[in-house]
Amino acid sequence: MTAIRLLLVDDDPLVRAGLSLMLGGADDIEIVGEAADGDEVEELVDRTRPDVVLMDIRMPSVDGLAATELLRRRADAPHIVLLTTFHADEQVLRALRAGAAGFVLKDTAPADIVDAVRRVAAGDPVLSPTVTRQLMAHAAGTATGNAADTRRARARARLAVLNDREREVAVAVGRGHANAGIAAELYLSVATVKTHVSRILAKLDLDNRVQIALLVHDAGLLEETQEG
Repeated sequence: MTAIRLLLVDDDPLVRAGLSLMLGGADDIEIVGEAADGDEVEELVDRTRPDVVLMDIRMPSVDGLAATELLRRRADAPHIVLLTTFHADEQVLRALRAGAAGFVLKDTAPADIVDAVRRVAAGDPVLSPTVTRQLMAHAAGTATGNAADTRRARARARLAVLNDREREVAVAVGRGHANAGIAAELYLSVATVKTHVSRILAKLDLDNRVQIALLVHDAGLLEETQEG
């Protein structure tokens, strides 16, 4: 089995040491580099070719948000997981929209951080439905008036490229349902749901399910299904 290549980025040397000790003990994870700030990340990614970057969102020079935006523009972009002390922080929300695969809290149990790296490397975002709903509620609270109307109009224009079935699947993703739950709800096979999700990501030029959920929320589709 090929080991997951991991790059650690945090301005606190004690945090980096703890993460290195914790993650380096996993047989299937190889720590290929460490950085103390976001301004070092691009050069290190070029040199070490990580599969996953585990990065603090708050750093003194270039923060995790800016570094995420830079990395996700690359054709060979690694998966990115952000470290934060907040459950629903606006910066985390922006980073998810930029293409981060999720986030973990700094007080998360060691075994769960190891599991998060493994899941992200396998293409599975590390946000539970509960945390996704927290983030979307936070997004709703930060967008009001004209800004909310503009965001909704833009989101609906993007979602217009989906056919009816893809739209149903996207809304189910937005409600935090896993593939098995979506399959049961829409009377589809799990394989068919996976195909629809892949097509949705391709049509909308998104990186992961969390971005689908946020876009559906921005478009106001969750409120419509609740009212219906």
